[in-house]
Amino acid sequence: MASNKRDYYEVLGLHKGASSDEIKKAYKKLARKYHPDMNPGDKAAEEKFKEINEANEVLTDPEKKSRYDQFGFAGVDPNFSPEAANAGFHGGPGFTGSMDFDLDDLGDLFGGIFGGGFGSASRTRGRTNGAQRGESLRTNISISFEEACFGCEKDIRIERIEPCATCKGTGCAPGMTAEICPDCGGSGAIQKRQQTPLGFMSTAAPCARCHGTGKIIHQPCKTCGGKGAVRKRKTIHVKIPAGIGDGQTVTLRGQGNMGKNGGPAGDLLIVVNVRQHEMFHRDGADIRCEIPISFAQAALGAEIEVKTIDGKVKYKVPAGTQSGATFRLKGKGVPSGHGRGDQYVTVRVTTPRNLSAAQAELLRKFDAALGMNNYQGKGA
Repeated sequence: MASNKRDYYEVLGLHKGASSDEIKKAYKKLARKYHPDMNPGDKAAEEKFKEINEANEVLTDPEKKSRYDQFGFAGVDPNFSPEAANAGFHGGPGFTGSMDFDLDDLGDLFGGIFGGGFGSASRTRGRTNGAQRGESLRTNISISFEEACFGCEKDIRIERIEPCATCKGTGCAPGMTAEICPDCGGSGAIQKRQQTPLGFMSTAAPCARCHGTGKIIHQPCKTCGGKGAVRKRKTIHVKIPAGIGDGQTVTLRGQGNMGKNGGPAGDLLIVVNVRQHEMFHRDGADIRCEIPISFAQAALGAEIEVKTIDGKVKYKVPAGTQSGATFRLKGKGVPSGHGRGDQYVTVRVTTPRNLSAAQAELLRKFDAALGMNNYQGKGA
């Protein structure tokens, strides 16, 4: 991992040990702020957005978060070896060795304080070429309010690492096979054991000859250069479920980067951003909106048209409706697994402006003709 990386918690403005809800909330806020759609042509914002996504990908993955909390950036490095890192002693972030104490030697060192009968501690042989799950990829998609309500299907362009089609992921030229590394015996790691004042310390390091792969390729595939993998642009078809909320994630299993050494592919995590609607806003499964009506419509009652996500519907406003009154359109809310929510419409009575002299005079006569019974709640 690059040494100039900022701590992932610092990137999201969090303290170490932040809860999953805190991480989700911080990511959602920052992703909106630095999203490329909100900052067209701003390279600094684009880099910040990438940094935020990288931090979120690690801290929202329980396995990666655990490794990062324990080992720092080394724990989420693609070449990370949990076998080597977990063998006996963890010396802090990035430590990949193991402490292997010979208790007989400890007994001699401390004058037999431990007594007899202690045998040598068993040693764990590290491996660096075990099966590893591929990295998950994260991307964003923007959809309309209506698409979020009813669901939709989208095509997304991504770049991911896939097995090389020429060599089928072996890294060898067609018809050739790799040789098991004679130095590490195919484990990909070299064990070193040395005596210290506290006993014997055993460390595991990637084999220098095979670079930790456990095999030597004499005739590499020309397409992938012996890596067994290539980066490709892919179009992925995704179904966005009805009722999805802003900031929620759709996960496509196995659509991320390929795994290593036979490990499964990672996932594709699609964060859905729902564009704001000019009229509607969501309240769970319900939809709320406001519409203006005239003084005459409010006083006399009227049949008005109300916009819904299904189209326009007619509603009869009762006579004497007050500004701020809310009525319900049953079943006109957001579809969900339990049916549909409702739509709540709040009416706002508009006051006429720029009255002519004749209109003003008529309004004065109208007001003078009103009695106390025409006003609710008016005192004597």
